[in-house]
Amino acid sequence: MTVYRIYTYPEKILKHKAKEVRTINGALQEFIDNMYETMHGASGVGLAATQVGQENAVFVADVPDENDRRRIIAVINPVIVESEGVSSIEEGCLSVPNFRIPVKRAARIVIKGYDREGKDLVLEATDLLATVIQHEMDHLNGVTLVDHASLLKREAYLRSLKKQSKSGKE
Repeated sequence: MTVYRIYTYPEKILKHKAKEVRTINGALQEFIDNMYETMHGASGVGLAATQVGQENAVFVADVPDENDRRRIIAVINPVIVESEGVSSIEEGCLSVPNFRIPVKRAARIVIKGYDREGKDLVLEATDLLATVIQHEMDHLNGVTLVDHASLLKREAYLRSLKKQSKSGKE
């Protein structure tokens, strides 16, 4: 298994929009396995391909269900086809370390895409899983958690990054 480097804000790759996957093969399945390994190694619950420098429309997630059973998913070319309600959960992000904010999202979604084998996938999600999916789909569209922040919080985070960068160089 390969553990990928997770790109962090404000690296430009995080602003790139993912491209539709046209071929689902062994190389893509290996990439998905490596994404899981990378996500778990970083103690994350979701990871989008753009976060590891790839412009494939793919994300992985590992969110426990209501019975605390692991629910590991990989979705290729995801599209939200239904959404309803409003939820606001404080979110963090592997690509935006030490930054957490509440984000308003749909409380329930239905997505379509393909599973890792290339089979049609329709998935209904609520609660934390719905939030994680929408968060990862944001990444696939070049949107980071910082983009959801107020201007004041965004500027404060950028100042903290500059301060860390300066102290790391001394």
